[in-house]
Amino acid sequence: MSQNIHAEPVGHGNSPAAWTLVFIMMIGAGIASVAFCLANAMLFWIGIAVMGLGVVVGIVMKKAGYGVNGHKLTHSGH
Repeated sequence: MSQNIHAEPVGHGNSPAAWTLVFIMMIGAGIASVAFCLANAMLFWIGIAVMGLGVVVGIVMKKAGYGVNGHKLTHSGH
């Protein structure tokens, strides 16, 4: 049973969709973190909403072909 379970590359989300999702979520987390330290509930929830927006943007970009092995990236070298 010397079957190599790691023979197929995973991809690890190295795509424009994934990087955009991470970038937007980092901004939202930064906003929420600062708001938490300042005890500003409204700004905290705005940061959480920005993080949710990041997930939505990532999913939309993936469906638009900018995810791992997406049809928009097949000939671009990504």
